[in-house]
Amino acid sequence: MHVALFEPEIPPNTGNIARLCAATNTPLHIVGVTGFKMDDRTLKRAGLDYWNEVALHRHLDLPALYAALPDTRFLYLTTKSRNSYSDFRFEPDDCLVFGPETRGLPESVLSSNKDRCLTIPMQNDNVRSLNLATSVGIVLYEALRQHGFRG
Repeated sequence: MHVALFEPEIPPNTGNIARLCAATNTPLHIVGVTGFKMDDRTLKRAGLDYWNEVALHRHLDLPALYAALPDTRFLYLTTKSRNSYSDFRFEPDDCLVFGPETRGLPESVLSSNKDRCLTIPMQNDNVRSLNLATSVGIVLYEALRQHGFRG
């Protein structure tokens, strides 16, 4: 399993996701330009002293991510899908791709991958989205659960 953050904007979210990836031995891929420097103190603080446990990879853009993981199925998390992550059958080498906190993944990516777009259902229609780190945790743990937390 892999987690990819496309152009993340908020350092503590990325730090929390890095800590989650360290705890689950899941490689973390940072794609594109971030809204912060990778040495940001709030990023480092959120990841605590686990940064040396994170398999961190940087990619210039999505095509570079795809090239780095040629045998991987990419799944795109978005609020703009009706396909619930909980109904989906994950494969061990899937890459969960999440977009920036304020705008999500580009429409061009979503429209060309409709069958691989997943969402986390929310009960309250007045809430637009969940926190990025929370979303990664929900979906990653379901994918790992389906495979007995092996990897």
